[in-house]
Amino acid sequence: MIRLAFRRWRRPTVRTGSTLLTNSGQLQIGSVHPIDESELSDREAVLAGYRSLDALRAELDRRTEGTVYRIELLGLAPDPRVALRATPVNAGDIANLNQRLGRLDSASPMGPWTHPTLTAIRDNPGLRARDLCRCVGQEQTAFKANVRKLKGLGLTISLGVGYRLSPRGEAYLAALDNSRT
Repeated sequence: MIRLAFRRWRRPTVRTGSTLLTNSGQLQIGSVHPIDESELSDREAVLAGYRSLDALRAELDRRTEGTVYRIELLGLAPDPRVALRATPVNAGDIANLNQRLGRLDSASPMGPWTHPTLTAIRDNPGLRARDLCRCVGQEQTAFKANVRKLKGLGLTISLGVGYRLSPRGEAYLAALDNSRT
């Protein structure tokens, strides 16, 4: 398992003690600190997944500006969104989601988007983002960012192509639709 990473950044994009969601799960970040390139070693290059120190240096040299940072990787935990999206919703969850989605809607320059987006995903599972964004009148980049926000709340699932509602998203939307009738 890879235990180190090295990156050249103008400023770090991760912090000591933070986590990072990846396709493989939630990566736990240990220490993050700047180092002088002369401190790089063959041993650490291998621990970072490189064949050699030269391979690591070649990767770092792809970017000319910034400082080299050494990032200690502590381990990989399951993506918490996976468990969340299967969690049943109760009245408290619905109230909490209403509040959180209400904040997203009120902070959006395009106005309320959460309910139309959830409805469009429910009604068009697997439809490409390029087509789905037109259903809700959003630009594709903004649409994808918005769906990631819904995914973070456990309401949607990304497919190979398109999206679908998670069981939690289906239950939430059904409860919301029932309260409106």
